[in-house]
Amino acid sequence: MPINPLFPYPLYLVISAQDCYPKKWLYVAEEAIIGGVDIIQLREKGDDRDTFLEKAIKLKTITDHYGIPLVINDAVDVAHQIGAWGVHVGQSDVQPLVIREKYGDKLSIGWSIEDMRQLESQQMQAVNHLGVSPIFSTPTKKDTVIEWGIEGLKELRKNTEKPLIAIGSMTTQTAAHAWNSGADSIAVVSAICQSKDPREASAQLKELLK
Repeated sequence: MPINPLFPYPLYLVISAQDCYPKKWLYVAEEAIIGGVDIIQLREKGDDRDTFLEKAIKLKTITDHYGIPLVINDAVDVAHQIGAWGVHVGQSDVQPLVIREKYGDKLSIGWSIEDMRQLESQQMQAVNHLGVSPIFSTPTKKDTVIEWGIEGLKELRKNTEKPLIAIGSMTTQTAAHAWNSGADSIAVVSAICQSKDPREASAQLKELLK
């Protein structure tokens, strides 16, 4: 797949402190960027708002330094407060049209799609890109409805021009397959966060997407 000018971020890191443990998560984030990560999403499901905000500010210092877009998971108010590039929400979170009405074009909006029928939703009017989750089931994300698989990803590609972010057991063995099947971006958690060498892991994944 060529790089999509609407979403020119082929390697997408989803990060949390827990997913990186025992390594320090900010170290992992910086090493991953140096290795080739194009965009980072901070996802901390268990944190209270103040803790999440503190982490978001620290991560944004790093992403700003390297000129990397920062996406905030779920917490739209935090994303707006720190001037994040974007926000990613699921079907049960604040809906894209509500975010767009409140914040205009200040945030790029990613939306997790769980069913082909959701392409017909009015929410799509406010969505910039779609999270296709999961391509393959993964222990890092358990609140999902279906497993899309490669064939499901191909079918989505036929039915929408929105940028597609593939997530769910994306590794050096599966990332290239998803990329060649229509994904505009490959979202990775464990393959980088749990790697012994996050910089090298990122570099290897990025090489697959060229």
